[in-house]
Amino acid sequence: MESIKSFLPLLAVLAGYLVGSLSFAVIVSRVMGLSDPRTFGSKNPGATNVLRSGSKAAAILTLLLDAAKGWLPVVLVQWYGPAYGLGDGTMAMVGLAAFLGHVFPVFFNFAGGKGVATALGVLLGLSGWLGLATALVWLLVAAVFRFSSLASITAALLAPVVYVLGDGGLWIMSKSVALSVAVMSLFLLYRHAANINRLFKGTESKLGKKADAGPVAHAPGRGHAKHGHRHPPHTDQKAHTKADQP
Repeated sequence: MESIKSFLPLLAVLAGYLVGSLSFAVIVSRVMGLSDPRTFGSKNPGATNVLRSGSKAAAILTLLLDAAKGWLPVVLVQWYGPAYGLGDGTMAMVGLAAFLGHVFPVFFNFAGGKGVATALGVLLGLSGWLGLATALVWLLVAAVFRFSSLASITAALLAPVVYVLGDGGLWIMSKSVALSVAVMSLFLLYRHAANINRLFKGTESKLGKKADAGPVAHAPGRGHAKHGHRHPPHTDQKAHTKADQP
């Protein structure tokens, strides 16, 4: 029995990683008949890129499910772990594993998203107040500047700071949890390296902007060639042509 208990932390971490590996941006898009988010926009399988498909419902569903897969493993360990000897260390590792599962999903050739929603879910699981404070930072920055990436970067930078500052008030700080939050923040910054570059260049896409569509084929109008013959322009077309010349 003791030998089985010694494997429980490892099994919990593995389960967290597998749950995190479910790329809901891809799954939701397939179920709703949308384009694969890995093929347009930023090519990132996340809620923000799904929004660029034009479907708000798909984006919201992706956001909720991506957050839920970070929250659920953490709270399960929090609720039921103590009876099996699983403490804060296991809870922190399970949350980090779920986050890394989203970033490097085993079910999708280890090519995942940036992990913002999943990280938020993990933080909500670790402490509701911590998650809410981080979400508020994201919302404020996004509302003011309209850049999802800038909001995510700011929230990632401040999450460990908020956790340390809240010690002794809203929660009792755990070193293992602090380390887990710090590692997630570093990964989030790393995954946003291209966004940071585009922000400095002024080429970053703003929230709500749809992905660029392919060229649209226009039907031939009057005066265009038909059956291999060119029709002369009408009188009013000639007048416009002359008027447009310098």
